[in-house]
Amino acid sequence: MKNGDQNLIVLTLYIIGLSYTFNRMVESIDDKIKYEFKKGVVDDQLKEQNLQNQVGISFKFGISNPLDDLKELSISIENKSENLAIYVDWDNSSIVGDLSKQSRRVIRKSPDLTRDLAVPQSPSLIAPKNTLSETITAEDVFQLDKDSGTYKVNSPLLAIGKLKSGGGPQKKMYNDFMSEKRTFDFSLQLVLRISEVRAGIAPGVNIPPLCIINCPFSVKKLPWTYALPWNKKK
Repeated sequence: MKNGDQNLIVLTLYIIGLSYTFNRMVESIDDKIKYEFKKGVVDDQLKEQNLQNQVGISFKFGISNPLDDLKELSISIENKSENLAIYVDWDNSSIVGDLSKQSRRVIRKSPDLTRDLAVPQSPSLIAPKNTLSETITAEDVFQLDKDSGTYKVNSPLLAIGKLKSGGGPQKKMYNDFMSEKRTFDFSLQLVLRISEVRAGIAPGVNIPPLCIINCPFSVKKLPWTYALPWNKKK
């Protein structure tokens, strides 16, 4: 065999190996998605209710997430005020979105074992100049563990992967999402009860006693190129 033929074979094998490695790399990151909190929308609502200097709301997400990996939300609510008591009304808050056209009850996850989801949840108090950080999810993601007799989070908050095995419209939604032709939206309808802690101030005189803040999120499929080291759009 001539040297030229040997070099051609080596080059061909090298290209095949490189293509295989590249394809495996793309497959390994091809189902990554990104959750984005639309903070500007929330800030506008707080401003409309004259609460921009009293309340701050934020969420924590990773840069990317595997498909159907998100099972809960990490929320932080800041009481920026000097004299307001802010109560988070979990039982009247809800999660709504594209995939489930229903209002889903919010559950604040407790460090203790969850034995009964039907028990009313006490509102959480945020004192002035303090921040409350909690992990929350929807009631329907819990499943009863028969062995322990407790409820555990067992389902994704947004079951996008289930669309693949659904009917025609669901499959189209899944394919459009995976091909980056559409996004999904969902939101947390957060109920806050507010009162002034100064004596003699009637509720609602200077600040609304009840406000509902719509915290919207968008979910999009990330292109495989996001993982490239020179990609600055992470």
